[in-house]
Amino acid sequence: MTKIKFGWNVSTAASNYMTGATFTEQILSVLNDIHAFYDSVWIYDHFHAPPFLADDYPRLEAWTTTAYLARAFPNLYFGNIVLGQSYRNPALVAKMVATLQALTNGKAILGIGAGWMESEYHAYGYEFPKPSVRVKQLEEAVQIIRMMWREKRATFEGDYYQVKGALCEPKPDPIPPIMIGGNGEKLTLRVVAKYADWWNGLSLDAEGMAHKLDILKVHCDDVGRDYDDITKTYFGIISIAETEAQAKQITSASPRRDTTDFEGTPAQVIDQLQAYVDLGFSYFMLDFNDFPNSDGSQLFAEEVIPAFS
Repeated sequence: MTKIKFGWNVSTAASNYMTGATFTEQILSVLNDIHAFYDSVWIYDHFHAPPFLADDYPRLEAWTTTAYLARAFPNLYFGNIVLGQSYRNPALVAKMVATLQALTNGKAILGIGAGWMESEYHAYGYEFPKPSVRVKQLEEAVQIIRMMWREKRATFEGDYYQVKGALCEPKPDPIPPIMIGGNGEKLTLRVVAKYADWWNGLSLDAEGMAHKLDILKVHCDDVGRDYDDITKTYFGIISIAETEAQAKQITSASPRRDTTDFEGTPAQVIDQLQAYVDLGFSYFMLDFNDFPNSDGSQLFAEEVIPAFS
């Protein structure tokens, strides 16, 4: 039986912090409470707050935050939901992840995607090409990263990225899983079928995810990939409390009230998660709506995680 694992996602949607220092204190406080119960921690890769928050809300840079927290909580794995491939040269990403893997004794997971938040691309001076180009860039980036982790020197000549004899020493040991995030059926899921160890789906109900999995199966057949070799993961926003009314209140107070995936008592959340487990999802990354409180994260750890152990 496949073990179901759970990761805690560093939230960006609390309404009661306005300074970076306070935000950092809140993250550390919650992790101190819950780190023994979860398998991993996940950090968004964005420079600006999402559209539903004010522009001046704190947003920690993803990779710096990942490295800092990985040192503070050595029992946890660390990854990103997900690195925007446009923001860092892929050869540099290969070296960064390999270095983190060495410094954490194998606790790194590479989450990467094509990128989507157009406003921050323009604000930071990055080009924002059409989706098909961004996905092609992602495909080239993943090939370079895999090559640098496996070969003595990497040489790759793509339409968008090139490396010539690039070294990556020490090699990551073990080689981290590459998780590609995104739901795009024609392009992204095909890249998943070709190159990903893990796929990260998001923001769809179980019926919608079932459809995406059917598409992924077709792509796997087309490229000669064993569909079962790909770990299916799901990112979700959650409100959990002792009573259904309390959970609904948490959701209604959140700026993400319209995008909450799981809501209710522990028993209700177990049923909601089980629908995804039945589809083959075995890893869940969860962003708790009651952050900076740790009540929801702790309740989930105490009453939901054991149900899937």
